[in-house]
Amino acid sequence: MRRGPNYLAGVGVFVWLCLVGLPIYVMLGATVQSRAQYTAGGPLSLPGGFSLTNYVQDFGNGFGRYFLNTVIVTVSVVAIVLVLVPPLAFSIVRGRRRSTARVFRVFLLGLAIPAQAVIVPMFYVISKAGLYDNLIGVILPTAAFCLPVCALILTGSMRDITTDLFEAMAIDGAGTRRVFFQLVVPLSKSGLSTIVVFSSLQAWNGFLFPLVLTQSENTKVLTLGLYNFQTQYAINIPGLLAAVVLSTLPVLLVYLFARRALVQGLMGVGGK
Repeated sequence: MRRGPNYLAGVGVFVWLCLVGLPIYVMLGATVQSRAQYTAGGPLSLPGGFSLTNYVQDFGNGFGRYFLNTVIVTVSVVAIVLVLVPPLAFSIVRGRRRSTARVFRVFLLGLAIPAQAVIVPMFYVISKAGLYDNLIGVILPTAAFCLPVCALILTGSMRDITTDLFEAMAIDGAGTRRVFFQLVVPLSKSGLSTIVVFSSLQAWNGFLFPLVLTQSENTKVLTLGLYNFQTQYAINIPGLLAAVVLSTLPVLLVYLFARRALVQGLMGVGGK
């Protein structure tokens, strides 16, 4: 049986595309216009020309420094997560002691503690440690709040590895280190990709810790930089939107290259 075209579904898809595409068009179109053109034509007008002046001005007003600081924080947080979480998840999955499960439950209590609830004692600890207004003082708390979720995700991924593979490695005479690097890590790529994307997004979009734990211009990250741009460019909307576009490009690239592994990891597919 042949079905006729579903016009209602087509109309719904068109409306959805308009709702999604219109804000993107407004943002991208404004970034290639001057402030005078944008003010005269409005947000929905067609660009009268193509200019990268707004992007150049953003870098001239400190955007490059904010971008570099954010990259440093993000790479450091991801590195800490990749160093600590895989061995932790492996010990939880293959551990035979009851204390391991109890420690894991206590560790997961971090999921129930919001960052807003501990920001005051966190500020005190960072200040006493001499890390206030330092990128390290932002990196460590951000990584700490990423660890519980990343451990939970990677533990679920490693549990999908069948016991037969571990037994085969044991019969082959493989030790714990060899099992970890030659079996567990290769079969947990989707989980590893998921925690990399999650921790990088948390670090890239972090606002509370940089706001409270930094002060000078040399340690500000993109989220604070955009806040300053909003104050500085309260009238120059194209300059502000150009900074928004530049700040979202790395996140978009990470999602495009890791979206399949991210979905599989969140669904618990793991090594299958």
